[in-house]
Amino acid sequence: MNNMAVAIAATYEMVPGRYPELDPFDMFRAVLKGALGSWGIGPKDVDGLLTSPAGQSAGATDTYVHDKLVSELAIYPRFAETMCLGGATFVAMINRAQLAIEAGQAKAVLCIGAGKFMKPGDGGAEMMARVISECDFEVPYGTFIPALYAMIAQQFMHERGITREDIARYAVSARKWALLNPRALMHAKGPIEVADVIASRAIAEPFHFLDCSIPTDGGGAVLVTHADMARDIAAQPAYVRGYGECHLRGTMSNAGNLIETGATVSGPAAFRQAGMTPADIDVVQLYDAFSATPLILLENLGFCAPGDSGAFVQSGATDPGGILPMNTNGGLLSFGHTGDSSGMSVLIEAARQTMGQAGPNQVEKASRVLAHCYGGMMYDHTTLILARDA
Repeated sequence: MNNMAVAIAATYEMVPGRYPELDPFDMFRAVLKGALGSWGIGPKDVDGLLTSPAGQSAGATDTYVHDKLVSELAIYPRFAETMCLGGATFVAMINRAQLAIEAGQAKAVLCIGAGKFMKPGDGGAEMMARVISECDFEVPYGTFIPALYAMIAQQFMHERGITREDIARYAVSARKWALLNPRALMHAKGPIEVADVIASRAIAEPFHFLDCSIPTDGGGAVLVTHADMARDIAAQPAYVRGYGECHLRGTMSNAGNLIETGATVSGPAAFRQAGMTPADIDVVQLYDAFSATPLILLENLGFCAPGDSGAFVQSGATDPGGILPMNTNGGLLSFGHTGDSSGMSVLIEAARQTMGQAGPNQVEKASRVLAHCYGGMMYDHTTLILARDA
């Protein structure tokens, strides 16, 4: 077998929101029940399992979710693991599932993630900031996540000539897509303009409230199989065509250039494997924890020349009807940032667009779709290219 013989055969996603009655592992149970019920398959059909950790509160992260889900499923998979690359985890799962299938270790791999939003005061956000920061040079100065992203954005604006309005215009684009998606968290809030973004309350300059992703509970799952099984399950599978991965740094203080991320490595690797270039891609799904990051990724992945992403987004290119539809479910900014499973929503939207299952926000031409996620402070990068043809 080769990487051309593996596909995403099915997807399932909870509606983002608040589920106070469900603890972190209950969220996994809910996703598992919903996925198997909607796919029409049973535990005996799954012989591989990949999960993310459960929980975000300080000291409560569970890194043995796969063992517990094996018991829930009453199966004995030949291949199982709890993975943690932050937001990059779920795109990486597709690669790990692909390798297992190609090696004959599994025929059908369930990839699952679920997360709870970080409540103010529960210690989760502080713990995450400490985990992704350098303990001697960053943590003592009161680092927190929006401020770290703000430093990246400031360098991006200074060196590439990107303006505050350019960054805000991406938030407008994400909201346009959310308004087409009844499942998006911010669907009921109505449209926004650049002036609204800039006028919203300041968080960490240049970011204001509407530049920031919306924390919520959620989760989802995908089933990765050999192409023959995928065609039995789905009328149009999402075939895996290319993958790239890169890990360039571990903390901000040793990062050097903050805006030349690992996407400059993982993107070209995925394109080489797929035999494609950025010009071949119809739709992109880019992890957007804050409004500046998709612009950085557009440049790092080769969709825009350095310094051109601002004008590109301002032109409406990423909007509904644009030449490069981006974050078509509303992105983390307007669909919802679903805790530890946020990268899963990026992956699922890429798969659904490729499979023609994206509902009212389906792009007419979505034959080749790129998903890119990152973990930590843009430390871990994973790029995936899906296509309707194998």
